[in-house]
Amino acid sequence: MLKKATFKRVSVLLLFLSAGLTAQAVDKKTSQLIDQEIEKHRDEIIKTRRFMHMNPELSNREFETSKLIAAKLMSLGLDVQTGVAKTGVAALLEGNQQGITIGCRADMDALPIQEQTTVSYKSLNPGVMHACGHDVHTSIALGTAMVMNALKDHIAGNVKFIFQPAEEGVPSGEEGGARLMIKEGVLDNPPVRAIFGLHVMPLDVGKIQFSSGAIMASSDRFEILIKGKSAHGAKPHEGTDAITIAAQVIMSIQTIVSRNLDATDPAVISIGKIQGGVRSNIIADEVQLEGTVRTLSETNRVKIQKLMGDIIKGITHAVGAEYIFRYQKGSSPVYNHPQLAKIMIPTLHAVLGEEDAEQMTPQMVAEDFSAYCQEIPGFFFFLGVKPPEQKTMAPLHSPLFNPDERSIAVGIKVMCHLLLDCLKYQSQIENTS
Repeated sequence: MLKKATFKRVSVLLLFLSAGLTAQAVDKKTSQLIDQEIEKHRDEIIKTRRFMHMNPELSNREFETSKLIAAKLMSLGLDVQTGVAKTGVAALLEGNQQGITIGCRADMDALPIQEQTTVSYKSLNPGVMHACGHDVHTSIALGTAMVMNALKDHIAGNVKFIFQPAEEGVPSGEEGGARLMIKEGVLDNPPVRAIFGLHVMPLDVGKIQFSSGAIMASSDRFEILIKGKSAHGAKPHEGTDAITIAAQVIMSIQTIVSRNLDATDPAVISIGKIQGGVRSNIIADEVQLEGTVRTLSETNRVKIQKLMGDIIKGITHAVGAEYIFRYQKGSSPVYNHPQLAKIMIPTLHAVLGEEDAEQMTPQMVAEDFSAYCQEIPGFFFFLGVKPPEQKTMAPLHSPLFNPDERSIAVGIKVMCHLLLDCLKYQSQIENTS
């Protein structure tokens, strides 16, 4: 899943990953230090998260959030870079021992949703809410930086903390998100050899889920405009009914997944918007359809686009209609590098236990963390934020979404162990080479 052009960038780490050794978990004393530092900074991290939750900002508009993050990182004495991909922040933490550089990424944008929770720190910005937990992601990354900064003597290498804007999608006509961060060199100087990230999920607090290989889907969107001919509803033969054509297109498109793709390679085609017609007794001359395509493989991604085009052309031209088909590619599948996952999974089990660190099936939701995974080996996991005493909780992107803040300490602990073990692993390779 790595781009061919990026092999030079990751060749050192790939050498490490192919050596056949296992990661060594941090020693008991270091583990205790991690717990102590988390407890030391807990109140500050929670306070910071609540402030961000009260002051959410939309994609490419995270101006105050960026200032807050940069100030926190500068107070730790880190080498901080601002204005990456418009509002992004990057900070380099240098360990006291030589080694490679690995990354820890968090996203920081909010959604255009009116919050409906009753928490005391609910959003003060009308129509804007951290409904996808990016305030939690950012708080965990900041907390990880605080803890790791106190453990410099235990770090064999460097950690670059990446705070990314616009994960939810850039405004029309703008660039942004992970791709622009990469384009502007966030993975360079020094070169980042591997990257770690997480996303909150409605799992019980204290649990995480992960997968080797594809863990999240690609996300593409499409628009179809079907152009027929208007006529009186009593004389449909005098027109070309765009609504009946649209119905045929919809049903035919749905057979792509069930009849044209390998059933063991998941894909989803969903149409979320249909708009057309002006009156009950007039044949519609135009119908607009909009939808999304999700796949776990680039093979299906390419195949679906072609098949959709063929189906739309065949149906419309057969009845003398015209069409416009626009297909816009978004994020690629999030791909956990199998060899990196292999050496990191024992860390997850050591920190949380096998019952609370669960292997999962890939999800058809999407994340632009995938852009980093195309450049360097990546590892992404889901963090539980549901209060264990509750049977259910509001889902992501809901105006009632309210993650349990106890999950933040869990996220920091897991991320610290992953980063330290990854760096210790490469140090182990060097010492045996």
